[in-house]
Amino acid sequence: MTAIHCLNGPNLNLLGTREPGIYGAATLADIERTLQAQAARLDIALTFRQTNHEGELVTFVQEAGAAGAGVLLNAAAYTHTSIALRDAIAGTGVIAVEIHLSNVHAREEFRHVSRIAPVCAGVISGLGPYSYVAGLDALAHLLRERRPSAS
Repeated sequence: MTAIHCLNGPNLNLLGTREPGIYGAATLADIERTLQAQAARLDIALTFRQTNHEGELVTFVQEAGAAGAGVLLNAAAYTHTSIALRDAIAGTGVIAVEIHLSNVHAREEFRHVSRIAPVCAGVISGLGPYSYVAGLDALAHLLRERRPSAS
C-alpha cells in the first residue's frame, strides 16, 4: 500500500476562523476528512499531522522519509523562510508535493518565493481545500510511477 504523510505547518490549526476571505471556511479537520476519504479510494495509507513548530515539522519530514512515504506539504509560512525544512526534504530524498490553499503568487511579494519548491516534485496552490485533493492525486501518481514493478 502506498503511504503518504500530509504535513501542515503553522497556523493551519486556525483554518475556518483565520482570515476566511483568504483561506475559506473549511477547518483543518474538514480537509482531513475529505483527504482521508480520497486516500481510501486510492488505496493510500494517509498520516495527517499539523504543528506550529519548525523543528517538529522537520522531524515529521524525516520520519516520512525513513518510512518510505511521500509527503504532501503545506508548510504555510515556513515555505518562505525555512532552509531547515528544505534541507530535510532534500536530505531524506522524500518525494514531496508543496500545496497551498491560497494563490501565493497573487498575494504579498514575500510569499512569491518558496524555499522548498526547488526540492519538491511539484507545487499546487490557489485551489482552496481542493489543493489538498489535487496534491494527493498527483503525489499518489508520482509514487506509483516511480515504484519498481513487481514482475
